[in-house]
Amino acid sequence: MEDDNPVIYGLEFQARALASQLAESDTVQFLVGTQSLKLTHNQVHVVELNEETGGLTTHVFQHSAGEVWHLASCPSNPSLISTCYNTLTDQNTCSMKSAIWKLPVTSEDAIDEVSENRDVNELLALEQVCQLDTQSHGQDVKVTCFHPTDGSKVASVVDNKFLIWDLNPGGAPKEIHSGILEGKGQPRFTTGKWNPHHGCSQFVTANDSHIRSWDLRVSPVKSAWSVENAHCQLVRDLDFNPNKQYYMATCGDDGYSRFWDSRNPSEPVIARADHSHWVWSIRYNHFHDQLVLTSSSDSQVILTSVASISSEPLSHMVDDDPNQDESVPDTPREKLEDGVLATYDEHEDSVYSVEWSSADPWTFASLSYDGRLVISKVPRADKYMILL
Repeated sequence: MEDDNPVIYGLEFQARALASQLAESDTVQFLVGTQSLKLTHNQVHVVELNEETGGLTTHVFQHSAGEVWHLASCPSNPSLISTCYNTLTDQNTCSMKSAIWKLPVTSEDAIDEVSENRDVNELLALEQVCQLDTQSHGQDVKVTCFHPTDGSKVASVVDNKFLIWDLNPGGAPKEIHSGILEGKGQPRFTTGKWNPHHGCSQFVTANDSHIRSWDLRVSPVKSAWSVENAHCQLVRDLDFNPNKQYYMATCGDDGYSRFWDSRNPSEPVIARADHSHWVWSIRYNHFHDQLVLTSSSDSQVILTSVASISSEPLSHMVDDDPNQDESVPDTPREKLEDGVLATYDEHEDSVYSVEWSSADPWTFASLSYDGRLVISKVPRADKYMILL
């Protein structure tokens, strides 16, 4: 991808679940889960980018349990993933469930064959490691995500509860923590995420327009801090600055992306309205936290700079030239300003997910509902402004 042109991969079915392969640090890989109404025809695609040629290698596996609504990869084991999926019960009613799966081990020859032959009967099936007993806690499981550093633990968000599981290899998953949201009108969580800071001792949830952090070190689990009315409409997603422990980003149906300091959550540090419709996903760059991606149902992906609240110094200084007889005063280099750096419009439908690559900090993927996966790059000018 020397020319930095986007690479587009089209899926046969509609899709909204996207994840980066977190345990893979050498190659750019993304995982996509499909949403086919023929439940047994659903798939998980592992898409790998060859950064030298810009070509794609795809590994397609059968996810016959149902349509995938959420997908996450294990940070310590590249063969483990979690899915939240919609399936049919014996009574022929829809039901949301969640499970942990293992990607089948296959030879390169078999992978190439699978990539070329999309007949569902020819696909290798995902191996179910365990089923999470979420149905005893509620009907609508939104998220199941792995602990940031411990691959044996996952968290699930179900109705007005969140559950922390020990996967207990060789046995049934064991519930080790849980929290419940109480209030008028039967409030329900919309999403949840581990806070990677503070020893991963906090799990953060969103319900309606509110954000709440839960302290897992105490029993029963209690709220550590909250952001009331973070958005004037539903909160869709949240993410944490990887380098500054108190900073968090949120997005929602009001079209805004907001950035918060949890020590003073009364008002956002930065609020931006770059999209014209609901913002579904927001992601900090894993390395350069001044870079933030958002995706929206306005069919756009926007790369934004929030350099003023990042861990990077506000400006770089040009050192004196040792070859000059007289020293020249240090002069500031051009710095990255806050604002929109690039708008990506390769999609024609709602863009439900966007994720940075865990292998290359300048590469990211976005997924729209029509099954279009687009792999893009940070503009070179912005990249060099950060690096040089």
